Amino acid sequence: MSLVRYSTLNDFVPTTFNNLIDRFFNESLSRSGGSAYSFVPRVDIVENATAYEIHVAVPGMNKEDFKLDLNDNYLTVSGERKFKKEQSDKNFHAIETQYGTFSRSFALPEHVDASKITAKYENGILEVVIPKDEKKTLKTTIKVN
Repeated sequence: MSLVRYSTLNDFVPTTFNNLIDRFFNESLSRSGGSAYSFVPRVDIVENATAYEIHVAVPGMNKEDFKLDLNDNYLTVSGERKFKKEQSDKNFHAIETQYGTFSRSFALPEHVDASKITAKYENGILEVVIPKDEKKTLKTTIKVN
């Protein structure tokens, strides 16, 4: 008996528009033989009163596997998750976790303090904190005379 992923629809028909977009960006190149060794990790972007936070979902990596570059208000997060083929009696029937290289770039607003950007990796989430620059005001009230 073998385990096979069950789908009530044809495997090439997405069930939602989000699924269609995800499959286009994540699977189309690897199926066509283009970039089979790269992936696009999921990202959450959060804003609070003092900072922006970028949470990148990349489980199974080490903090040394990441590279963060800041160039002309563009923050680029890149890295590589290597597939470790273990010598054992396991027969993989499907591998759906993502391996290979990745790179994500984010345009930063003008009112951030780039010198105080920090990053930490914990429980499979890379968290990049981008503090806002309090000296640069975003919002002002103008009184009409």
